[in-house]
Amino acid sequence: MPDLEPLSPLLIEPMVRAALAEDLGRAGDITSQATIPVGTTARAEIAARQPGRIAGLDLARMALRLVDPSLKIAIRLPDGSDAAVGDGIALIEGDARSILSAERVALNYMGHLSGIATATAAFSKRIEGTRARITCTRKTTPGLRALEKYAVRAGGGSNHRFGLDDAILIKDNHIAIAGGITAALQGAFANVGHMVRVEIEVDTLDQLREALDGGAHVVLLDNMGPDVLREAVEINKGRAVLEASGGINFETVHSVAETGVDMISVGWLTHSAPSLDLGLDIVFES
Repeated sequence: MPDLEPLSPLLIEPMVRAALAEDLGRAGDITSQATIPVGTTARAEIAARQPGRIAGLDLARMALRLVDPSLKIAIRLPDGSDAAVGDGIALIEGDARSILSAERVALNYMGHLSGIATATAAFSKRIEGTRARITCTRKTTPGLRALEKYAVRAGGGSNHRFGLDDAILIKDNHIAIAGGITAALQGAFANVGHMVRVEIEVDTLDQLREALDGGAHVVLLDNMGPDVLREAVEINKGRAVLEASGGINFETVHSVAETGVDMISVGWLTHSAPSLDLGLDIVFES
């Protein structure tokens, strides 16, 4: 299980509160109000309907407690755990109306984040035994980046930069406008603080050599096949961190990892991974 730092309540409470406001609207859960008598209590279980890696419990718990602080929530499988079909993830006890009013927001967050964690775990397993690590990109859902990157960590992956302000990544358009790789790197190092890493994207081995001569900390090897990647690793000789990127999928990731690159970035993890099917079911005493 990955060693996960919990998501900060200061980060997630405004997100969850906004999601609940969107769902509950002006009048609240009128279905539960109409069909469930006031004061009815219930026990409910969040369970896995397909196998996968769990993520997002902090958000589910926040949704439940914002609706009703008196609800009791017992976590059975914490974030980063693997669940089999039918496994109970969390048990909730308390007011029945409250549980059902928070259900969809809780499951939406958990399903989405668990889907990302599950996909990341599958990619990470495919490259076991190599030095490479799976990392995400900035191809995230607007407003959910911190959550989706957390889910990548829950799946055993690592995080690329969180935004445009925490690292320099010089891409092909920057290079074209700046006047070349050397000019772009010189501009970056003249303006960046000593704590900021500088990465540059290259398309050819000649560009890689120029980037290394320019002192790049990280080089993104864009759309290179395994044979070219192996040659890039040999040219690099450990001088910079090498990141392979571009069209890498579940079928090709192992061959990319075997080339000796350090990082493999997969945008699909955060922009297209399917949601994990989780459900909330009322538990009746037998």
